[in-house]
Amino acid sequence: MGRILAIDYGQKRAGLAVTDELQLIPNSLVSLSATEVIPFLKDYMKHEKVDVIVVGQPYTMDYLPSASERYIAPFIKQLIKAFPEVKIERYDERFTSQLAFQTMIDSGISKKARKDKATIDRISAVIILQSWLDARGIAKNS
Repeated sequence: MGRILAIDYGQKRAGLAVTDELQLIPNSLVSLSATEVIPFLKDYMKHEKVDVIVVGQPYTMDYLPSASERYIAPFIKQLIKAFPEVKIERYDERFTSQLAFQTMIDSGISKKARKDKATIDRISAVIILQSWLDARGIAKNS
């Protein structure tokens, strides 16, 4: 069984999270500039099997694609081209940045450390992945 990898992709940066080999526990992986994601994944997948890549799908409060989708759609095409054998799924990422920020506050992370956007990106990717896993578990039991 391969891992499941989640990406919180933005115009400048991306946060990545990955499950363990049993696909149970999400962990923060790395934050990268947006241009480094595909090369990083090519190298990562030489050493680790990935079954699914979950990419955050930003919506407005009205369930319409947000403006950042214009950066994500071309990235998805690059992912499909680079990794045709890997299933790509989208998952609603509304509120993940706010949840990530609140998680840092709840964890006692200093105000200075909370300003690090790379940390927020990684935590957001973990939240996307955990939410996707939770939804998948509900779907399996239905």
